[in-house]
Amino acid sequence: MKHLFKTIFFILIFAVTLSACNSIFQKNKNISAIEKIKQKGKIVAVTQNNSTDYFIYKGEPMGYQLELLQMLSDYLKIKLEVIVNNDLESNFKGIENGDYDIMAINLTVNKPRAERISFTNPIGQTRQVLVQRKPSNFKELSNEQLDNVLIRNQIDLGNKVIYVKKQSSYVHRLKNLSEEIGKEIIIVEVPDYEDEQLIEMVSDGLIDFTVCDENVAMVSQMYFDNIDIATPISFQQNVAWAVNKNSRDLLKLINSWLDEFKGTPQHIAIYNKYYKNDKRIRMINNEYFANITGKLSQYDEIIKENSKRIQWDWRLLASLICQESRFDPTAKSWTGAFGLMQFMPSTAALFKVSEESPLDKQIEAGTKYIQWLDKQFRQNNISSDDDIIKFILASYNVGIGHVIDAQKLAEKYGYNPNKWEDVSFFLLNKSNPKYYLDPDVKFGYCRGKETCAYVEQIIDRYNHYKNILADN
Repeated sequence: MKHLFKTIFFILIFAVTLSACNSIFQKNKNISAIEKIKQKGKIVAVTQNNSTDYFIYKGEPMGYQLELLQMLSDYLKIKLEVIVNNDLESNFKGIENGDYDIMAINLTVNKPRAERISFTNPIGQTRQVLVQRKPSNFKELSNEQLDNVLIRNQIDLGNKVIYVKKQSSYVHRLKNLSEEIGKEIIIVEVPDYEDEQLIEMVSDGLIDFTVCDENVAMVSQMYFDNIDIATPISFQQNVAWAVNKNSRDLLKLINSWLDEFKGTPQHIAIYNKYYKNDKRIRMINNEYFANITGKLSQYDEIIKENSKRIQWDWRLLASLICQESRFDPTAKSWTGAFGLMQFMPSTAALFKVSEESPLDKQIEAGTKYIQWLDKQFRQNNISSDDDIIKFILASYNVGIGHVIDAQKLAEKYGYNPNKWEDVSFFLLNKSNPKYYLDPDVKFGYCRGKETCAYVEQIIDRYNHYKNILADN
């Protein structure tokens, strides 16, 4: 009997526990997309790495999709995290699984995709076009003569081999077109190439045909004058972003923003900047178009070598230098700060460098200063490397004295003086008399808002660098 009571008791405990777990699961399941984003403190967007959507030029993250995402982030008043993934199927699964909040790619709206995800209101329209190579003497030919040697009728695509990005909307369209013309179109799905790379292969004579969206083709035509994009294979189609089918509140918010933003002068300017700007030819051919060359600046090797001294990822040190000087060794601020690392004269003297010092010596001195700051904070038993880096960056900007003041205030008001999240609040408010006149504050007033933004911008740029650049 005693054994029976024990068994019943444990069964009851298990049932109560299971019920509680189910209740918690159901509660979490019912949390709206917006609430989940608020809990994370950021909105996670996945996009593609290419010369239009998302890239790094002379150290600065740029791109049509990136700028739209930044505008949306400002509208929602929430931090943005950008993930790069050029595999479409993986991106769809990421949306379905909740790994990403938004798929920020110019997705052609079609029925098979709509069964998996929810499309936003259209961002724009485009049509799919055939990309083919003009004959070698095309400059000598009239438009009529070109039309006679190039494919202008879709029926003539029968038995032709067309290379397209794997699992793209072009595959779906070409299969339908093959049925429509009653002839087989040989479709080769390429898993590891983007539209731009396939277009370049057409230009180079490695393949004869590819298909892509007309706006992308028009950009590529700026670089490859021997490609022809005048043959459409589809009608005008809407392009949009995507969210999870259960993210109805997020979809409603994005659509509300799009309705206000799309077609405004600002949106048109962003679109023209990336799709209709002839100057982009110089940009893509520049040595510091990082997506192609992997380079941020001419100082990358010096930065890599000196980053080893402080055990930093070189991309983080590069982001700091970009923030300070935009990689301009002649930069000089109104306060007298100079060079790539923007040394103040007093700090420069401590580390035995001047404006005349070689650039490698200036960067070496900068890393020695960072090393010194690192030592000061590690002595205070700060365990998180992420926190230490943010304390160092803040000190590099405003001076270690103001950061120590903020730590003292955090401790005084019952917060953790070794957590950046806590300390940054008091640094942010160190322009408030309540705090900078506190008797425990030694260094007085500072514009902490600028310093907190400085830290955030460097970390944000560093994350963009990690998306595009190798870590070695």
